[in-house]
Amino acid sequence: MTEPTAPPGLPSRLLADPGMIAACAARDFTKIFNLAKSKAGVHTSRIARQCELTPSRVGEVLSGRRKITNMSVIERIADGLQIPGHMLGLASRAWEQPKVPGSRAPRPATFRADPGAQSAAVPTNDLDDILAIAANTKVTPSTLRSLQTSIEDYWRRDDEHGGEALRPAVIGQLRYVTGILADTADPSHRQALHGIAAELARLTGWTYFDARQYSTARTYFTESLRLARAMGDHTFVANVLACLSLQATYQDRAGEAITLVRAAQDAARHDGGTPRLMAMLSIREAFGHASAHDQQATHLAINEAQHHFERINPSDDDPPWVHYFDRTKLTVDTGIALGQLGDADAAEPLITEALRNEPAANLRGRAFHSFWLARTQLTRRQVEAACRTAGEALDLAATVDSPRVTAHLQEFRHLLAPFRTFRTVVELEARMREAPG
Repeated sequence: MTEPTAPPGLPSRLLADPGMIAACAARDFTKIFNLAKSKAGVHTSRIARQCELTPSRVGEVLSGRRKITNMSVIERIADGLQIPGHMLGLASRAWEQPKVPGSRAPRPATFRADPGAQSAAVPTNDLDDILAIAANTKVTPSTLRSLQTSIEDYWRRDDEHGGEALRPAVIGQLRYVTGILADTADPSHRQALHGIAAELARLTGWTYFDARQYSTARTYFTESLRLARAMGDHTFVANVLACLSLQATYQDRAGEAITLVRAAQDAARHDGGTPRLMAMLSIREAFGHASAHDQQATHLAINEAQHHFERINPSDDDPPWVHYFDRTKLTVDTGIALGQLGDADAAEPLITEALRNEPAANLRGRAFHSFWLARTQLTRRQVEAACRTAGEALDLAATVDSPRVTAHLQEFRHLLAPFRTFRTVVELEARMREAPG
């Protein structure tokens, strides 16, 4: 009687190894394959055979010369090496056995977050199980429309009130979509689900960015970027890179911001970026140059944005997520870039005009732009006007859960230092001390 053959997957001791858990959570297949070789004796040819890859491709991954981001390949690796789906951010695989009651092991989160934010932001394991079961529901066009509609509603509510309260729901839906994506074979449905997952990951990153939790935001933006690249959507890649560029600007990393937005412009051009999209990206570049205090480059980027905007045609096939970039947004962003350069005389009338035309429902945007108007007025030594505008921003900030808005107001408070003998400044500072946050 022959000895039973060893199971084809990785041994359980390796799957429980902290290094392997971390590598799987990050989808670092270079480390995963190297750990399989060094700790379980799974050689290149076996990895290739079990994962339906060529040996040369496995070799390139092992050496770090190639990354794996395609979801279908990730699924083949999970099945070939029998890595439980939850370790790679997938739904439970068909070969996984039901859990024995009482033997539950903790799962790493699909998307890793800052330790301080993870417990509140990431759904629990129980919710993972529920969503994994729900993922067996057949995807229909109605399912896709419902998911798209919910994203539109999330963005609207984020604009109006901030994203703090939305985040658990968005992350839960992101997990749900990732799960049904793993169980969906229809190519057109998979493409749509990839796009929905990418947008949910970007929205999650945005809510963390607005909360000034930049490390966690970058994690989700990177996941969104990975999903967009997996489906070959260069335009959405540009969108995510633009988000990362804006975050770098907030972190005073001007050089990084400029590099990221130029990569976004290259990605957009790959698919013939529309004038509206290119205008938005040019303004993001202007922000980077203004942060670096480069007058000439900032004005060149602003002129480029205006040139692109004038070429907008109603028949352009703009992606939905760039529709927000209208004449009012171009005007206010131009004013902000000029204000960042210190050109308050040019910035103030632009921001004032934009605030007159900005939708009343966009509370967070109005709070930001009121802060910038107050700042330019103060630079022009219009102290009473600046305090009046900052008071309006303070009222708006009280209705919006946005630490970024709060931070801007605190920065403005520091700018008031030379004017603290003014009665209006004393009154405004008293209000700021009483404000939450």
